Amino acid sequence: MANTSGKKLWLTALIIFALLAIFFYTTYNGLVSKQENVTKTWNNVQSDYQRRLDLIPNLVNTVKASSDYEKETLTKLIEARSKAAGLNVTGSPTYDEFKKTEEANGEVAASANRVIAVIEKYPDLKTANSFIRLQDQLIGTERRIKFSRKDFNEAVMGYNKSVRSFPSSITASLFGFKTKEGFQADTGTDKSPEINFTK
Repeated sequence: MANTSGKKLWLTALIIFALLAIFFYTTYNGLVSKQENVTKTWNNVQSDYQRRLDLIPNLVNTVKASSDYEKETLTKLIEARSKAAGLNVTGSPTYDEFKKTEEANGEVAASANRVIAVIEKYPDLKTANSFIRLQDQLIGTERRIKFSRKDFNEAVMGYNKSVRSFPSSITASLFGFKTKEGFQADTGTDKSPEINFTK
């Protein structure tokens, strides 16, 4: 009788162990998958930022082609682009890297907007085919950045929900999965910095 009782105890322990193993296996893999999705969507944001940076020299050259332009405004844009290009962070950035990248890309957008404001003073430049084509490319790029940022925030939200929700939070805690930061509008604004042709 004691032998049967011992077997039942071992069988119960084995079933509990198997269920725990399955639980940790599935929740761990789920967290890894969501973490990889955050990394992938961040890389998409970086790719779209790079596309913006690649178009900036064309904007600068288009303005320089004008007989009269404000050199200081262009210089600031070139400097902002250089700084942002130097901070291109791929993979899974730390919060500090993420913040620096955002600030640098925000400065690129702000500087580009100052250049566009200058262009408003030059009707010939504003209606030139080269500028109109560039404007279309930049508008398309800004749309892509918006969607990429939205996808990134959704990926971060899904990942954070799994990290913080019970019972997957047990696995997250055991294996070192930590919550991540998403995009947030600056205080007093309702959207992220972007190149804007509607001013």
